[in-house]
Amino acid sequence: MTIAVGSLLLDPPVFLAPMAGITDLPFRRLVASFGAGLVVSEMVASQEMVQAKPGVREKAELGFGEQATSVQLAGRDAYWIAEAARLVEGNGAKIIDINMGCPAKKVTGGLSGSALMKTPDHALSLIEAVVGAVSVPVTLKMRLGWDEDCLNAPDIARRAEAAGVQMLTIHGRTRCQFYKGRANWAAIREVKDAVTIPVIANGDIIDVASARIALSQSGADGMMVGRGSQGAPWRLAEIAHALGWGTAPVVPRGRAFVDMVRAHFEETIAFYGVELGGRVVRKHLGWYMDHAGTEARLRKAVLTSDVDKVRRLLPEAMGAEVVA
Repeated sequence: MTIAVGSLLLDPPVFLAPMAGITDLPFRRLVASFGAGLVVSEMVASQEMVQAKPGVREKAELGFGEQATSVQLAGRDAYWIAEAARLVEGNGAKIIDINMGCPAKKVTGGLSGSALMKTPDHALSLIEAVVGAVSVPVTLKMRLGWDEDCLNAPDIARRAEAAGVQMLTIHGRTRCQFYKGRANWAAIREVKDAVTIPVIANGDIIDVASARIALSQSGADGMMVGRGSQGAPWRLAEIAHALGWGTAPVVPRGRAFVDMVRAHFEETIAFYGVELGGRVVRKHLGWYMDHAGTEARLRKAVLTSDVDKVRRLLPEAMGAEVVA
């Protein structure tokens, strides 16, 4: 199954969700290597990126041309978000996604992310600014609404489509739910019924079983997977294949699993440098050790700032015999 977004064909319609501090270039590259219709960058603050604040440009370094990649922008000012859109298009972005779903207080406190759902007229001004600034497709990610008294996703979806947005991703929670409770996939169907553009379901889709139910209840055209990919970068391809949308991934085991983890580790170190890279990759090593069932003693030894020690212990920690 293929989703058309502008002139782009996204196949399979199982996409990697943007996750702050997680979906950097090395991880996106790894997930894409198993098979994903689209990978989305970490949320990038528009004004900070245009003004080249430290650490922000790196988030937008996406490995253009390697896979279908979307850059997700956040902002509250039409000028800055439009300038950021122009900048990332100039760097080769194929799709630009607008963030209206992040529930974090530091984002909503700045009137960005899901806070925009409280001010739909202002949100539409940002959407119109981005669509008018670039020639690549613009998509939108949002929640069901701000809270249970403000479930306005269908209305915003209609207005966004009219403004030129070409795909919507809906997280099946309100902002005030944060990540508590369960995603309401059935409520996404109201958005699907309100528009003609593709709608992607998001929230609590972590494996094949949850993917099947989410698709059935939402009527969505595809899905976006976040934490289900942590420690299992093949998960998107696994879900797609189970739904009849692609070939089965070769899930790495034994030495192949160790080699995959080692390559991810080394690419992260090379991307960020030793000090920062060692900190960033630590969470991924923890998830890989969850998958491998690593014992507590060895797990503690691996989660260290000593990069050489990590290299030495990785095979044993990932369940393979140490090879001299």
